[in-house]
Amino acid sequence: MALLDRIKNALFSPRLVNRETLNLADYSMEKFKILVIEFSENVESAGGEAVTAVLSTREGIRTSYFNEPFSKTFLNLESRTLFDLIDKGQAIIDKTGADVLIWGYREGEKLRINFQTDKQYENRGSAFLSLMDSLYIPAEAAQSAENFPEAIVNLIYGAAVSAVSCQNVPAKVYKRYLLKKVIDHLSRDNSAKSLSIEYMPYIMNFLGIIYLSFAGDNTAEKDFKIIKSLFETAIKHQDLITSPIHLGCIYNHLGQLYDCATANIEKRRDAYFRGAIEYYRQAQKYLGKYTYPYDYGYISYRLAKLFFSYWRQKEDIQALRDAVFQLREAEKIYTYALFPEFWAEIQGELGYYLSLLGSFTKSGDISELAVACYKNKQKVITERRDPILWASLQENIGDIYYRLGKSSYDKEMLEEALEYFHDALYIYENADMPEQVKKLTACIARTNQTLAYA
Repeated sequence: MALLDRIKNALFSPRLVNRETLNLADYSMEKFKILVIEFSENVESAGGEAVTAVLSTREGIRTSYFNEPFSKTFLNLESRTLFDLIDKGQAIIDKTGADVLIWGYREGEKLRINFQTDKQYENRGSAFLSLMDSLYIPAEAAQSAENFPEAIVNLIYGAAVSAVSCQNVPAKVYKRYLLKKVIDHLSRDNSAKSLSIEYMPYIMNFLGIIYLSFAGDNTAEKDFKIIKSLFETAIKHQDLITSPIHLGCIYNHLGQLYDCATANIEKRRDAYFRGAIEYYRQAQKYLGKYTYPYDYGYISYRLAKLFFSYWRQKEDIQALRDAVFQLREAEKIYTYALFPEFWAEIQGELGYYLSLLGSFTKSGDISELAVACYKNKQKVITERRDPILWASLQENIGDIYYRLGKSSYDKEMLEEALEYFHDALYIYENADMPEQVKKLTACIARTNQTLAYA
């Protein structure tokens, strides 16, 4: 695996080592909590216990074994049982407080391992890994902790750390520190070469995930080339992939890689935008709206972000329309009933995108749709729950009504704008926010002046 040598050389440059050491010294982290669920193996075996035992020796994680009895028929990854898998896993996470669940499922002579995190499809943090990402290993490798191949242990360990969704800077720094050490161990260990070629696409996919999780928001051109090689090697062996789901996951990660590059690499940025969009759309062919909707919907959400970023750089109005379309696709999946928090986030972004589109196209109908989206977000972000954010939404709605009222000399809309501005002003005054108060006072004065001539 010459690619691992390239990873090691890229990773352990003085620049990266020094930066990581300095950052880590500022933080004291609790261990990430990993929970291994008793594997579904259909034979007398203790794969889950063996994985728990070997992971318990690894730095930075606290590994436990969960063997409460329940049916695991949903682990076949069929679309009709996907919701049962997600719901059961979420219930276990809520009960135990685990950062990552590890599921195991026996398929003949292979053991498939999947990783689940809290609210995985709406709260990814710095994680790139999907519940559908599957690491296949020989079932015999997990017969006992004593004979577990070191390279496979490190792959599982690295995947578990990669799956952790970090919500703060200390956790992100600590996660990068652990991943760097995992990559170093993998680059020094040749035992993976003894595995049959049939495991190649899955190993390469997870090596790519681990490195991408390390590079993440700091992806440099050198990182990009190595990670791209790992995923492309996996795709070159797609004839060994047993299910289109797995191929879809690899294309999704290529989209994520190019997505990161658009934000971090200055050269050839247009090519990175095109690559991200192309690979994300390719992934959606395998992770369809009606078969694996959460993966499809989250890809749509990322596509919306990409199109919006492209519009901001190129001022291509079609890109803004595409951003709205993709958010609408995500909205169909992440509904108010099932995902209220993420739905509210989508509504807020839709409101912003539509308000811009309405302004540029001078469309009152589109602007009214923007208002409806902002009001939708207020179903979750109420005045009592988050008064400042609620006030900012009132302000945004007021801005739209002011623009519509001014352009059409509509007195009712201007009066509507005043009501929303005054609602926001009241909150800002009580929160002692002088800058916002000053801004709203100016908006109210401007609206009153326009109203006088309406």
